[in-house]
Amino acid sequence: MAKEIERKFLIRNDGWQAHVSKVSRFCQGYILSEDDRSVRIRIKDQCQATLTIKIGQAGLSRDEFEYDVPLADALELIGKARGAVIEKTRYNVEYGGYLWEVDVFEGDHAGLIVAEVELENDREDPPLPPWVGREVTGDKRYSNQWLAHSRPQTEKRKWPIV
Repeated sequence: MAKEIERKFLIRNDGWQAHVSKVSRFCQGYILSEDDRSVRIRIKDQCQATLTIKIGQAGLSRDEFEYDVPLADALELIGKARGAVIEKTRYNVEYGGYLWEVDVFEGDHAGLIVAEVELENDREDPPLPPWVGREVTGDKRYSNQWLAHSRPQTEKRKWPIV
């Protein structure tokens, strides 16, 4: 069984942009979305697709199972997703020996930018880059799963949520 162990932060400034090593575009939707589990379909750069099952409450660690799927299947599943389809650009940035993933959201959640760092264990304490702000690990309002099901009522949501 695989474990996802990650910390998530809001972005303080654009200092990360000068250190980007890779850029990818993501489109993802949720086939199943419950408080303690989800099934997600994700298409990366319009050419690769994965089906991901996550079990456990949003937080520092939870079970994660990920499988490659044919792109044609992924496109069909995206059409069956519940809630909004999340669109974002991910920027890889290395800092202090860790790979940080900076996600810039589009569409209904334009303006939201978060940085995640994956860890080997839950006792790891990576050095924080000067461009990260408040930690939002475990705050479900910043999870992709929650974002897919919470659309602004009338006007664009102002990010970050306080």
